Amino acid sequence: MKAPNGRVVAVTPAAYETAGEAERGFDGLRAGADGLTARITHVRDGIGWIWVIPGSRTLPEVRSSRAYERYATCQNAFRRFVVLLAKQPALELPELSERGPSLRTSDVR
Repeated sequence: MKAPNGRVVAVTPAAYETAGEAERGFDGLRAGADGLTARITHVRDGIGWIWVIPGSRTLPEVRSSRAYERYATCQNAFRRFVVLLAKQPALELPELSERGPSLRTSDVR
């Protein structure tokens, strides 16, 4: 996810089979923005803190795109992410057909 200034603020380590599947995952995350909680953890190999939204699988659902020097800065970055996520408009997803979703490049953010 990118902020209006173009900076990447969050990434997902999950791999999706189709663009439509990824869009549905994002829409589900956006719809539940108000109830999201993050785990703030120290970076394994380095200095700093990252926020992570735990997923249902072994991979996190979403995580911060970078490490923050201070714990409080990381907390604030997560709060800003939630506000930005909640402001995203609902997606109009393509209908699934037998061949799968048909997306144009203009359909993908």
